[in-house]
Amino acid sequence: MEDFDLFAPTAVDAQGVGAGRSLLLTPIRGGNTYEEAVERILHTIRLGLVQAGEQLPPERELATMFEISRDTVREAIASLTDAGYLIIRRGRYGGTFVADAIPEGPVVIGRDRDVSPRLAFTAPEIHDVLVLRSVLEPGAAFHAATSDLTGEMREKLWAAHQETASADPRDYRRFDSRLHLLIAELTGSNALVNQVAQTRVKVNELLDEIPLLPPNIAHSNAQHEAIVMAILTGRAEDAEAAMRDHLSGSAALLRGFLS
Repeated sequence: MEDFDLFAPTAVDAQGVGAGRSLLLTPIRGGNTYEEAVERILHTIRLGLVQAGEQLPPERELATMFEISRDTVREAIASLTDAGYLIIRRGRYGGTFVADAIPEGPVVIGRDRDVSPRLAFTAPEIHDVLVLRSVLEPGAAFHAATSDLTGEMREKLWAAHQETASADPRDYRRFDSRLHLLIAELTGSNALVNQVAQTRVKVNELLDEIPLLPPNIAHSNAQHEAIVMAILTGRAEDAEAAMRDHLSGSAALLRGFLS
């Protein structure tokens, strides 16, 4: 079964929320359009939704997806190119591509629109991101279980779980991230997907600081199956509880290693 495509149209909500949109490349609301564009593109890269060597949509298409000016998209791409995340290729087969080796570690967008490495997270920042995640994702699982899912979306959810369970340890967090983002997508809320993505990037930065333990992977996969089955069978409260239990395990590991 094929993996879900970041740039493929989705149709989650009967009213068209998310229809024809991409998982993270959705309309930007508010005044900080440059910062939001940098963040959205960066998230697609850091979460592995667009991998090394793969091409981004053209500037015109990105501007349409974000509903912002093409000049702003061009500025965002230029900043991420300067920071080493993207490369621009000219000519007939040119375009904007993810760099073969992207910078590691967390980053921040500076006042001068530069993208630079971030210092280590403080204890309050770790607490902040873990609390936010514990609020967002159980709610996402609950609402996903109450959504009127199409057969295609059901297949994609189960496929995402299976791919995560069978993933090589080196790719595990990328597939894990996709599964969690897909659960958020099933709610039909683009805003929720973006919030989960923002949180997930920070969580992955924290997870990169601790070892990937085989027993934890096995436990995580079992919890994923409980979450997915609860969503597929419409058991919203069970989906929420299973997600909350899953997140509490990750939070315990992070606090244990990093506190």
